[in-house]
Amino acid sequence: MTNTPGMIPDSGQAPTTTEGTLDAGTYDRLVEPRSENRLAIEPGEWHQISRKYVWVQLISTGSFFLVVVAATLVLTLGFHQMWAWIPGGILTVILAWTLAILPRQARAIGYRLRDDDLVFRRGILWQRLVAVPYGRMQLVDITHGPLDRGFGIAQLKFVTAAAATGVTIPGLEQKTAETLRDQLVAVAESRRTGL
Repeated sequence: MTNTPGMIPDSGQAPTTTEGTLDAGTYDRLVEPRSENRLAIEPGEWHQISRKYVWVQLISTGSFFLVVVAATLVLTLGFHQMWAWIPGGILTVILAWTLAILPRQARAIGYRLRDDDLVFRRGILWQRLVAVPYGRMQLVDITHGPLDRGFGIAQLKFVTAAAATGVTIPGLEQKTAETLRDQLVAVAESRRTGL
């Protein structure tokens, strides 16, 4: 069988997906680190997460940022606890930096469906590249919090026997996550019965 981009390869038993289903509302290209000493990423059809993921992260991290600033100001100005400037200042700088790099981090998250496994990559400074064989998947789980539900996105989590190879793909459109879950479960079942 030929491997069409955007389709999950199968042994004749699992359903396939068209490219448009997985890439609706996502970024148009995967951002890679500029360094020459980066993880080697083979060319091919990479799918990305939804643009809504950045908004969810900006809202949640921004809310925490505002709480830290407010608590620091209340402790220092209201209760004259000048020591609060140190942890408050450190947390404020870290959170401001996190907010600034969130969009670039989101564009560096991607996954690829290959013949025998799903490859997940994320990160620019701290890079991670994980291949999860379809036959080793024990559980495919969808989770979403209140903000995720409000924006219509979810996280897809793969659990394998080895804890180190577990993967969570954040920021998938709800429909994409459900379609991908159903297809991966079907492919995993067909691969396990073939072992």
